[in-house]
Amino acid sequence: STVLFSATLNPRHYYADLLGLPANTAWIDVESPFHHDQLDVRIVSRISTRFTHRQASLAPIVELMAEQFDTRPGNYLAFFSSFDYLQQVAELMARTHPHISLWQQARGMGESERHAFLDRFTLSSQGIGFAVLGGAFGEGIDLPGARLIGAFIATLGLPQLNPVNEQFKQRMAALFGAGYDYTYLYPGVQKVIQAAGRVIRSQSDSGVVMLIDDRFAEHKVKQLFPAWWRPETSMA
Repeated sequence: STVLFSATLNPRHYYADLLGLPANTAWIDVESPFHHDQLDVRIVSRISTRFTHRQASLAPIVELMAEQFDTRPGNYLAFFSSFDYLQQVAELMARTHPHISLWQQARGMGESERHAFLDRFTLSSQGIGFAVLGGAFGEGIDLPGARLIGAFIATLGLPQLNPVNEQFKQRMAALFGAGYDYTYLYPGVQKVIQAAGRVIRSQSDSGVVMLIDDRFAEHKVKQLFPAWWRPETSMA
């Protein structure tokens, strides 16, 4: 027999198919120790982070982040789909809001550099750390309490469109009838949920997560969110 544990085994059919689990597999969904009052999840649907809309998204994202920081100063993480996108937003933020401290993930960071990035998140510091979704700072880090009070996620996390993924998509479509979802949507949203999970690390934590892209408001995306979330969509 086999026992599988994970905080992210949703949707069940996706993992059952990929792992080859039998139809009579027993599932136990343990209730989260966290409550929706702890995490303010906001979907910012007026902004598109698609590649073709990227340039137009820079200023709105910067203003959104600055407004949230000024409303509730503290430590935040901002996640982007690529280093190029990250750099463009960080440069505009530095020019237009120089009072906000920024630090950035860089390509090829060594262990000491990663530690230095995380060391900026202290109980008394304030600022925004910029990181790439799915990278070293999107999972497996623990910044409890005031060390991290919020996250901005400006990407749906979809894997790259390339020949390998397109071949995998065709294979998933042939096997399970869900090529796009199995190749792009589910892996992408899983990375988003993992990154958002950096904000609430204990039952005494509270914070905010801003999901920046109109696609987060789609039903097929929202149904992949943790059951304890209560996301609110904002068009303003």
